[in-house]
Amino acid sequence: MKNVLKISLAISLFTFMMLLMSNTQAQSVIGKWKTIDDDTGKAKSILEIYEQGGKYYGKVVEIFREPDEDPDPLCDKCDEDDPRYKQKVRGMIIMQDLEQDKNNKNLYEDGNILDPENGSVYSCYIELESADKLKVRGFLGFSLLGRTQYWYRQ
Repeated sequence: MKNVLKISLAISLFTFMMLLMSNTQAQSVIGKWKTIDDDTGKAKSILEIYEQGGKYYGKVVEIFREPDEDPDPLCDKCDEDDPRYKQKVRGMIIMQDLEQDKNNKNLYEDGNILDPENGSVYSCYIELESADKLKVRGFLGFSLLGRTQYWYRQ
């Protein structure tokens, strides 16, 4: 009887640990995210967030365009000194150098983000609000002026 109890306890503990680990993995920002246009509310693109050397980056992997729009646009509004100037937006790294906060594992900060439509580069942070919802905040310097978007996991 004691062996059955020990085995049952071990299985319960193992199951709890696996659930805990799967929850932790689900809370990562790594993966593909759908961006939404601020004005129209329509899906705009798919970005892939990945980690490299302890920092987090976002790369455009797909763009949703209207039939009358260029299906593969260039970043022609980027600053001429920016290496992304006149480069294709699809495949472009537009979010870079984010670092995970040591105290809040859902917060990634001290990075920057490019808006390829107007060529502006903003300071940014991202915060995982749930496993499938990401808050993205771009702002100028230390200013409160900026904008917030919500991206959704794909």
